[in-house]
Amino acid sequence: MIQLHKLISTSLGIGYVGKGGGTVAAVATCLCWYLWSGGGEGLVLWQASVTFLVTALGVWSANEVEPYWGKDDKKVVIDEVAGMCISLLFIPVTIKSVLAALVLFRFFDIVKPLGIRKTERLPGGWGVMLDDVLSGIYANVLLQLLLLFDLF
Repeated sequence: MIQLHKLISTSLGIGYVGKGGGTVAAVATCLCWYLWSGGGEGLVLWQASVTFLVTALGVWSANEVEPYWGKDDKKVVIDEVAGMCISLLFIPVTIKSVLAALVLFRFFDIVKPLGIRKTERLPGGWGVMLDDVLSGIYANVLLQLLLLFDLF
């Protein structure tokens, strides 16, 4: 069973890339999101379901691999996939908006402002996942505001 959790937590092996694995996972998520949405609006139910499933699996698998790899090991990139999915929820699926979501998500994920860093102290898979969940929420809210006020 641990092999399955390693496969999930590394996002099908992307985490083994090493340095920059989180960015590679986020870019791969954007590419999949865009292609699966047909380059158009996509199905909101599908998007929300995938996001929930990835996040739930991420919490579970990150928790399971922690005894083997340690707290928030760099190989664990499912958190970036979940955060990127959250960044993309409920926005028009265009190249421009997907790229904007990617830039905003990576900014919040790397800088970790507004209390994001504190969530890393939570135990197990929650501590691994919640900083990226919050980064995704912040990126999504900012992008929604930019779209709402026609600033993007």
